[in-house]
Amino acid sequence: MFDALTDRLSSVFDRLGGKGVLSEKDVDEALREVRIALLEADVALPVVRDFIAKAKEQATGEAVIRSVRPADQVVKITYDGLVDMLGGEGEPAGLNLSLNPPTVILMAGLQGSGKTTTAGKLALRLAKERKKVLVASLDTRRPAAMEQLAMLATQAGVESLPIVAGQAAPDIAKRAMSAAKLQGYDVLILDTAGRTTLDEAMMSEAAEIARISSPSETLLVADSLTGQDAVRTAKAFHERLPLTGLVLTRADGDGRGGAALSMRAVTGLPIKFLGVSEKIDGLDVFDARRVAGRILGQGDVVALVEKAAQDIDAAKAEAMARKLAKGQFDLEMMADQLAQMKKMGGMEGLMGFLPGVQKVKKQISESGITDKVFDRQVAIISSMTKQERKKPDLLQASRKRRIAAGAGVDVAEVNRLLKQHRQMADAFKMMSKGGGKGFAQMAQMLGGGGGGGMDRLKTLGGGKMPAPTQAEIEEAASKLPGLGGPGGLKLPGLGGGGLPPGFNPFKK
Repeated sequence: MFDALTDRLSSVFDRLGGKGVLSEKDVDEALREVRIALLEADVALPVVRDFIAKAKEQATGEAVIRSVRPADQVVKITYDGLVDMLGGEGEPAGLNLSLNPPTVILMAGLQGSGKTTTAGKLALRLAKERKKVLVASLDTRRPAAMEQLAMLATQAGVESLPIVAGQAAPDIAKRAMSAAKLQGYDVLILDTAGRTTLDEAMMSEAAEIARISSPSETLLVADSLTGQDAVRTAKAFHERLPLTGLVLTRADGDGRGGAALSMRAVTGLPIKFLGVSEKIDGLDVFDARRVAGRILGQGDVVALVEKAAQDIDAAKAEAMARKLAKGQFDLEMMADQLAQMKKMGGMEGLMGFLPGVQKVKKQISESGITDKVFDRQVAIISSMTKQERKKPDLLQASRKRRIAAGAGVDVAEVNRLLKQHRQMADAFKMMSKGGGKGFAQMAQMLGGGGGGGMDRLKTLGGGKMPAPTQAEIEEAASKLPGLGGPGGLKLPGLGGGGLPPGFNPFKK
């Protein structure tokens, strides 16, 4: 998400970075480029006008810090404007769970926006928080809608309201409310019917269900790919329903992100979640600061650590850590790393979380390195015997030909993989020397990017910055198998286990 906007803004700021002093004309030209970038990202025109007006006032007013490079000041002003546009500096807008259960969450939106799938994802998220969840489908019109939600409930490990044929949506809502109260559920999620377009009958039914259930949360689910149509849908629903928040689906397929940038400003409602994949766990909490940082190419290391905490196998991470500490790195370990990388979203997905990688992303894209390359590498390793994976030196010409034939690749590709493994193995051997100090040095290098862009932003705006706080990083890292959680790394030179004391990847 936001890829096109990130690329455009990065090019603007790169041009500014080459100038020691910016004139008023330079600032005007930079803001004009930012304005064009936002419009091309499908951000609503009134929102863009307001953004540019505030940015220009800050760029020429007393807020300018003379001791900081002017180019960095423009970056900071843009960051602050994006955060404000997306929802402000406060904590992410969480769900309002009632003190007197059951908490009722009403899902609204057009047909095809992803309401039912989002209901299942939300149920899973709440179940992981140890909430007893009941889901109920009120969609009596779409074929198999009720069966779809029941199937998602099974995947999420929660209960679904039994289907009774012929019941009207308001009657199902009453039955769901009664079941949730009598059976002691913490949360009841009601999935309403949608239409292909807005119509009075749909709005009246949704308003009636809201009256019956008195929801604590009424979430509008909107497809981010529809751009400004999603914004218009949000306004129309908000006029008839007591909406409390927004969920944007298919965010992973939206390269522009204009809907997300316009929603908050146009409706005044917080964006609470982003749907980032079709998988049942593909629902991320929306955080304005972290999203703004990603738009500006500063990455989101906390989100990367949180994602790793969910996906990484703790036992494998600990076993690999022990081997790496001894300088051991065989082809089996390399295959595990490639598989783990793919599980976490592949190269492109992971790089979106890292700061200062826009130019690298372009170079990788131009070089033709894709996740398919990693698939072929895994296939090559899978074509080897267990002994060959442990001892790559055994791989002579005849064995390489056999492996290449088994993987469906050329021998040259097998040789490239072996060369890459040898380089990685040598690096790990170097890092294992001196009591593991190399691993600590590698950790301290993460996220620095060499350019120090985040370091410069720290000095701006009274401490506001895109970077996560020290507490956020340490809290996230404490949950990550292999970085300090249960079964975490205990490599010499890493502070007795986990990250070095005070480690922050945004510090040099």
